[in-house]
Amino acid sequence: QVQLVESGGGLVQAGGSLRLSCAASGRTFTTYNMGWFRQAPGKEREFVAGVSWVGGSTKYADSVKGRFTISRDNAKDTVYLQMNSLKPEDTATYYCAATSVQYTVVIVHPSSYDYWGQGTQVTVSS
Repeated sequence: QVQLVESGGGLVQAGGSLRLSCAASGRTFTTYNMGWFRQAPGKEREFVAGVSWVGGSTKYADSVKGRFTISRDNAKDTVYLQMNSLKPEDTATYYCAATSVQYTVVIVHPSSYDYWGQGTQVTVSS
């Protein structure tokens, strides 16, 4: 089993920055692609950013492109999401996810992810 634990969420003013971390533990050799998703109240969970295992390709939702950066440190079994120029519409619970299949491209569909963290709240005030 794999456990994912997110940290780094909080309250920030519009235009500010936060850095989310997601640490994996357990059978981490079975985790491959990593992704960040978010879910606002009353809305569906949506893809934010992802990184592939092979080649380290990254992909971002259009709404965060140019503002968010995903990175991974395989030696530490940790993935990060640097969020800059935050907007009130970025307010949501952010979830880290990992696949147990080795993909060469970034996976955007949440149903393809096998492991999920408990989520961390990000609130951006106007």
